[in-house]
Amino acid sequence: MGKGDDRRQLILERAAQTASRLGLEGLTIGQLASDLGLSKSGLFAHFQSKEALQVQTLRHTAELFVDRVVRPALKAPRGERRLRALFERWLAWAEADVLKGGCLFVAAATELDDLEGPARDELVRQQRDWLELIANVARTGVVEGAFRSGLDGEQLAHDLYGVMLAYHHARRLLRDPRAGQRARNAFDALVGAARPKHPARVARARAS
Repeated sequence: MGKGDDRRQLILERAAQTASRLGLEGLTIGQLASDLGLSKSGLFAHFQSKEALQVQTLRHTAELFVDRVVRPALKAPRGERRLRALFERWLAWAEADVLKGGCLFVAAATELDDLEGPARDELVRQQRDWLELIANVARTGVVEGAFRSGLDGEQLAHDLYGVMLAYHHARRLLRDPRAGQRARNAFDALVGAARPKHPARVARARAS
């Protein structure tokens, strides 16, 4: 990685931290340049516009999420263990406060939901990809016999996302000390409902 790449990485790390606290609209080239001790023109040369900075900040954060959550979780065996690994790493991402202002994706979803523009388009693409990945993990679990036949992977992904949104609300706004345990209880209930009603019978059928 060259000097220019190092500087860009540093800029995006600071941008993500700032956006998590102040929102994407609070992320400006001028303020970011001041925070980093850089010239506004030098920072502008990297991103050209506030909109481009917002999009690149979302992409940088998504890459960090993939490195910390998705790639390690996908190494787990298919089925329930892989789904649980996704959930636990997702929860660990939130509990660790990787971004000091909280999860940028949750904050940006509230901020951008009624707006139009490239930042909203980027966030929508990311979130749809994430939901589809969860749904695919569920569908694979059906094929492997870990989950019941007919399980709606998209519904499970929707419900699991709802668990995490409730977790963020409980932990950051309500400051509920049991937010993590409540999320785990809700996840266990989702998984319990997704399991085959007769797992031993399914296992025998797969072995025959």
